[in-house]
Amino acid sequence: MSANNILGVFAKSPLKPLKQHVNAVNKCAKLLPSMFSACAQQDWPKAEDIRKQISVMEKEADQLKRKIRTELPGGIFMPVQRTDMLELVSQQDKIANKAKDIAGRILGRQIKVPEQLSNDFDAYLSRCLDAIKQAAKAVNEMDELLEAGFAGRELDFVETMIHELDAIEDDTDIMQVKLRQSLLAIEKTLDPVDVMFLYQIIEWVGDLADIAERVGARLEIMLAR
Repeated sequence: MSANNILGVFAKSPLKPLKQHVNAVNKCAKLLPSMFSACAQQDWPKAEDIRKQISVMEKEADQLKRKIRTELPGGIFMPVQRTDMLELVSQQDKIANKAKDIAGRILGRQIKVPEQLSNDFDAYLSRCLDAIKQAAKAVNEMDELLEAGFAGRELDFVETMIHELDAIEDDTDIMQVKLRQSLLAIEKTLDPVDVMFLYQIIEWVGDLADIAERVGARLEIMLAR
């Protein structure tokens, strides 16, 4: 096969829609701080509007996921293995799904984070979103990696980003433990049912960072093959 024909096959790779998908799920999750802020102010109409935005973005991400699955090339000149691509997009999509679940739960229960926890919770949520941002940044380097033949400085750069992602996820684990301890200290002053859901929300927000780390892990597997 001529060099031009090989480049033509590679040009049809799913890297561009993969990047579109990870950017879509990142935008979806980035709406969560505004959602929690609206709930803290008991502005339920605004919270509902943001929930709808998250739902729309989750659906858009889902459509991109299906497009990647149906249009993913299966030829021998794929720059990465098809199964790796499918698993990567599946992990990315879980971020949008989790963001939608969180938004639906906090609005459905009209959950307010207690003022005693608000600063720590906001920092925790922000750090979990940092993990998603870092994962998206790594995925967005895939084109450059392909041009570099999955080697050299570009590979080192992506591997460094993945290691930084692991460190961010470690931070969120520590922050989650602190939040749980703080909630435990005040839970007797709160409605018991609200306390149960607050623990769940803390866990689900942490899941965002966990899933982002799994995106990084899938990238590592792809780069190692």
